[in-house]
Amino acid sequence: MPTPNSALRAVRMGLLMSQDDFARAVRDAGTRGGQPNDANKRLVQRWESGATTAPRPVYARALEYVTGLPIESLGFAGAVPMARISNDGQGGHDVESSVNGIAPAAASPQPEQQGGHRNYSGVWLSRYEYFSSGRDSAFTGLHYVVALQHGNRLTVRSLPGSSDSPLTMDLEIDGHVATGTWTEQTATEGYYRGARYHGAIQLLEPTSRRMTGKWVGFGKEFDVNTGPWELVFQDASTNKATLAAYNKRPDA
Repeated sequence: MPTPNSALRAVRMGLLMSQDDFARAVRDAGTRGGQPNDANKRLVQRWESGATTAPRPVYARALEYVTGLPIESLGFAGAVPMARISNDGQGGHDVESSVNGIAPAAASPQPEQQGGHRNYSGVWLSRYEYFSSGRDSAFTGLHYVVALQHGNRLTVRSLPGSSDSPLTMDLEIDGHVATGTWTEQTATEGYYRGARYHGAIQLLEPTSRRMTGKWVGFGKEFDVNTGPWELVFQDASTNKATLAAYNKRPDA
């Protein structure tokens, strides 16, 4: 059986679009770009089900326009993320927990488990800390994210209204440990001028309402940086109304 493309589905849901809406947006993007396409709901279903593992170039360009993400971040087979790193001129830094308030995980109420298996799908608050060498200070990144689980794979994508720097994570769940990769496309008008960063992440899950751990990634001069990261559970629903309610900036 084909492996569902949870990454694309998470991105579409994060955009608060139905499959019909998404297909229409892909068609409109093709028309605006001078390369019309015939995207429809059935094609979107084939992409998300994994029946079609790679879109034709005319669709790939439209998908990048609609989602604001490179095609390699949309879950299609054979896509390889590429680093895009610019110069900072400073060394790397390790940021310890609680610089900006991320504390070790504490016990919290555990949601009902169905059939003895944890399901991490839903809306989470993502919070990480990093040190900006150019500004000589520590900062916190906040996003509301939608997580979709398929087996032991967890696809995480930020809601567009929660930040002007889209965030993605692709994780594998093994017992109480989630391990994977992260990517963030910084805001074009922000301090990092649209630079794209990526790295690895590992989170421990002492309860099903909070995961805490650390990220690692390259800085602007290929220095290796680390810092704390946590995901805090908000809502198990991923319907359009719930996602719309969290499509806003998190409180600091």
